Amino acid sequence: DMRKLYGIVAALLAFAVILPSCAAEAEKECAKDTVVKTGIDVLQSNGFKQLQGKKVGLVTNPSGVNSQLVSTVDILANAPGVELVALYGPEHGVRGDIHAGDKVSDEVDPKTGIPVYSLYGKTRKPTPEMLKDVDAIVYDIQDNGCRSFTFISTLGLLMEAAAENGKEVIVLDRPNPLGGNKVEGNIVEPGYFSFVSQFEIPYLYGLTVGELAVMLNEEGMLKGEKGTNDTIVKCNLTVVPMEGWSRDMVYTDTRLPWVLPSPHMPQAETSYYYPATGILGELGYMSIGVGYTLPFQMVAAQWINSAEFADALNALALPGVKFRPINVKPFYSVGKGENMGGVQIYITDYEKAHLTSIQFYIMQEIARLYPDKEVMANADNGRFRMFDLVSGSNFIREKFSETKQYKDIEAHWNKDVESFKELSKKYYMYK
Repeated sequence: DMRKLYGIVAALLAFAVILPSCAAEAEKECAKDTVVKTGIDVLQSNGFKQLQGKKVGLVTNPSGVNSQLVSTVDILANAPGVELVALYGPEHGVRGDIHAGDKVSDEVDPKTGIPVYSLYGKTRKPTPEMLKDVDAIVYDIQDNGCRSFTFISTLGLLMEAAAENGKEVIVLDRPNPLGGNKVEGNIVEPGYFSFVSQFEIPYLYGLTVGELAVMLNEEGMLKGEKGTNDTIVKCNLTVVPMEGWSRDMVYTDTRLPWVLPSPHMPQAETSYYYPATGILGELGYMSIGVGYTLPFQMVAAQWINSAEFADALNALALPGVKFRPINVKPFYSVGKGENMGGVQIYITDYEKAHLTSIQFYIMQEIARLYPDKEVMANADNGRFRMFDLVSGSNFIREKFSETKQYKDIEAHWNKDVESFKELSKKYYMYK
């Protein structure tokens, strides 16, 4: 039947027209099929040229893997022309066998027999003794894009030690799971620098770890111990960039496997919620889902009416965010074994959502609905210092305690965003 044949030909022709239009009409969707190669994948494919003939130390944890989930430890231990002589364990350890906050001990890696030095415990900055056998230190850890996640603090201290001891630092770049455009929060203020706020950067800084390393090095943010605390040091730094990553990609867009960089970061999406509740979580007053199956993606307390609370938060009509009533009984941590009401947070439009303000709106609505449970008045004030360190300022807590309104801290919280975006642009390695 000729009509059937013509129909088939017409359909095939239409299909042939649709295929090329992918680039024109849905460029962004097509880009999502791009396979991103991380720094370790690029290093492998170039024959480890940046490490040839060098004695190498490696700072990593379980998230340091290639796209086939092979550990960077094992890759470098077997890399031709490379001598892996030392491993350095950040928080949670090289192989991820240490719980949050627990001391990491010096040991020997059971698989490779290579000595492991702890960078989490009494020593957070590599000592000359730890570095004496290496020419270069490689850094390969998946970041979560948030200032209070301690791995970037470890990177900065490593860079300072390398500068003081004449060692090269090689950063194997990885995606910022929040993408390269989200910048939120004030820059750390004097008196509030710590291991959870090590540098003059906002809470969300919108850079890959490689871009951040270059910025720290070039902007005089690394301080040496020789002489005064004001001594600025600079290390010999190489970044092995990714291929195929762009600033508008969140982690799920990369199609890369996610390996949890810390125990309560089980999915790539968890990193989108970490900045939404993590500062509130420092007060230890309400459950933020750590100890339940939704770390950072919910808030709950015994005295919250979940339906009433969800209605109040949804009435704020926050851009790109919705709240669902939830009732939970945490398995451990805050509220263990208690029946709690609260909300699960849903990010419905990532680009529009202002992640860090979510927790402040939550605190605002608690103060309004349950005045006798107002967070700042009821939290253990021994936790206030940690809240301030993570916020990078005491202004946020003190002003919020007075008025209990996000609008009264909003200008301060966002005051450095535009100037930081302008400063950081010159360190962009990706479009």
